[in-house]
Formats: sequence, C-alpha cells, structure tokens
Amino acid sequence: MFGRRKKAEHREYDSSVCKPVLKCSICTGEQVAGFQDLKTGKFDDVALIRNPAELQAFLDLYDLKDIEKIY
Repeated sequence: MFGRRKKAEHREYDSSVCKPVLKCSICTGEQVAGFQDLKTGKFDDVALIRNPAELQAFLDLYDLKDIEKIY
C-alpha cells in the first residue's frame, strides 16, 4: 500500500525498423520523445517531454542510454 514502489516496466522496440529520437521545436522549445522509421523517416510520438525527469523516465522505460535530437 504505502511506500511500495512499482517495478520498473521496460518496453522494447525493433531497432532494425526504427530509432529513438527526441523531436524538438525550434520556435516553442516543445520536445516530444518517440521513434523514427528508418526507411520512411516517419515520426511516431510516444511522450511529451516537459522536464528532465520525464526524459529520464522515457529513457528508463525503453532502457536507452542516449537519444538523438531532431528539429
């Protein structure tokens, strides 16, 4: 009940089909984390990133060390 933490959930993605990216807006500074298709370049958003803690949560969720920024 109180004081119990949920186990960290890990999700997987197919690295042969897509790559994780952080799409950043030049005008507003808005950041969206998601995956970009390697063949078509299509971006699929997963999470809106408003602070460093949310970015770290996204990285932990998919077990990533670093993420590329695109504009």
